[in-house]
Amino acid sequence: MMSCFQKWPEPIVRVQSLSESGIRKIPDLFVKPPSDRPYVTELTEPTSVNVPLINLENLNSSNDFVRQETLDLISHACREWGFFQVVNHGVSNKLMENTLAVWREFFHLPLEEKQKFANSPITYEGYGSRIGMEVGAKLDWCDYFFLHYLPEALRDENKWPSLPVSCRKLAAEYGLELVKLCRRLTKILSINLGLNEDYLHQSFGGDCDTSACLRANFYPKCPQPDLTLGLSPHSDPGGITLLLPDADIVGLQIRRGNNWLTVKPIPNAFIVNIGDQIQVLSNAIYKSVEHRVIVNSAKERVSLAFFYNPGGDKLIKPADELVTKDCPALYSSMTFNEYRAFIRTKGPCGKSQIESLKSPR
Repeated sequence: MMSCFQKWPEPIVRVQSLSESGIRKIPDLFVKPPSDRPYVTELTEPTSVNVPLINLENLNSSNDFVRQETLDLISHACREWGFFQVVNHGVSNKLMENTLAVWREFFHLPLEEKQKFANSPITYEGYGSRIGMEVGAKLDWCDYFFLHYLPEALRDENKWPSLPVSCRKLAAEYGLELVKLCRRLTKILSINLGLNEDYLHQSFGGDCDTSACLRANFYPKCPQPDLTLGLSPHSDPGGITLLLPDADIVGLQIRRGNNWLTVKPIPNAFIVNIGDQIQVLSNAIYKSVEHRVIVNSAKERVSLAFFYNPGGDKLIKPADELVTKDCPALYSSMTFNEYRAFIRTKGPCGKSQIESLKSPR
């Protein structure tokens, strides 16, 4: 389903240009309502947490107990946290480092070079600075580059940055390795749910229709980090997200009850989070969790979010095997294109979209 929006409703403001201009006060369009602002203590003395850390190498152990324990740790993380970190995941640490570095280099190119790839709300693909189409919306302190990796029909490397010269090659290699990891994770999640190990892979569209995309995020220095956010609270609309953050700069926060906890990145680890489509398919056994991004005045931050999602026309509903008389289907069915159209129109809105899918009792 194509968006009907051909252009952004308001002039685009590049956040990095604002930051580099030396302003001391951020424009009003970035100032969040008081209830949505991070507390000063969250910025200076964040309540940090290490979400469950999983060593995927243990799944190859010859010890049955070690393998089962690892599966149980992943199951617990999906049920109770919605987030976990994975190490020994099979992706080259050098590839991770180089890909993060090349995207940082892209964002430091001259503005006129980046503007060649300026995006529109039709597909969001390219260089962007806002999500959502509401006029007068409070914007996030972030620029980004969004590109499609799967399915093959949507992938067009000519739309990817031509500079730095290694960007397209690294993005392709990185995407290939992360697709492999995501397919491995969907198999693990399916097994833990008591489903056929191929269930989630096939529900997403199998080898031909599953979609995947990358969003490279750039969070510039902000003179008033207590008034804004790098990314507003939301749960990811898709299936699984693999996040590669700057290892020495915190920014990601997850909602845990009534508190916002700052995730401490582990070097060479991916932060994995469950998206709304997995919550629907699992009939809420696995939970997508609200998260947001804080910014700071001293350091810029780069992160790479790789989204592994159902094909746009795939109808997503709770797995039949997980629906019983005592545990009826919690959600009505909807295609992924229909679902994400809400986010592309409204922007990040907490968990309001998935809550709206709940079937009436």
